[in-house]
Amino acid sequence: MYATPLGVDGAELRPMEVWHAPDFFANIDAEREFIGRHVGLPDVVPDLDGARAFLKRYADKRATDTGSLHGVWLDGTLVGGLMFRLWDNETGVAEAGCWLVPGAGGRGLVTRGMTILLDWAFGERGMHRVEWHVAPGNQPSVNVARRLGMSREGVLRENYPHRGVRTSTEVWAVLAPEWRAAREAAAHSGR
Repeated sequence: MYATPLGVDGAELRPMEVWHAPDFFANIDAEREFIGRHVGLPDVVPDLDGARAFLKRYADKRATDTGSLHGVWLDGTLVGGLMFRLWDNETGVAEAGCWLVPGAGGRGLVTRGMTILLDWAFGERGMHRVEWHVAPGNQPSVNVARRLGMSREGVLRENYPHRGVRTSTEVWAVLAPEWRAAREAAAHSGR
C-alpha cells in the first residue's frame, strides 16, 4: 500500500480500502460523539459491518471514478479521513470533506492532506471546482476551508436533517485558476 507523507513526523495519507474496516470502525467508535456533532458518519458506521459497507461504497466510487476516501494516519493509527464525497468528471465539480479525531487536531493534517488531494484534482484530473460543505458551527472545518483559499459562497438554510434537527450548510469552494494562482504565489514566496 502506498502512503504520502504529510510533512509532520509520523503522519501519512493513504487510500482507504475495505480491509481497513477494523481500524476505521475503531476510529469512529472511539470518537463517535465528537465526530457526530456535525456529520452523520457515526450514524452510518454503527458497527464493523457498517464500516465495511461504508468502505465498500467508497471502493465502488473509486472504481467508477465518482469519489474516493483517504485515511489520515499518525504514528500508524488512523486519526481521520479526507474524501471526495462527490466527483463529477463531466462537469469538473467535486465535493471534498473530512473528519479528524480531536487528539490529532492542531497539526495541520487536514489542510496538508487536502492540499495534496487538491493538487491532484486540479493538476492531474482537470477538475474545475471543488466544494467544501460545512455546518456553520464547525469552526475547525471552516478554518480548513479558509486555509485552502476557498471562498464562502452561501448558506443552504436548514437543508440537512441531522439527528432529528434541521441544520444549515455553508458552501465554500475553490476554482482551478484560483488554486493554481495561490500555489504559484506560495512557491514564489518560499512557503
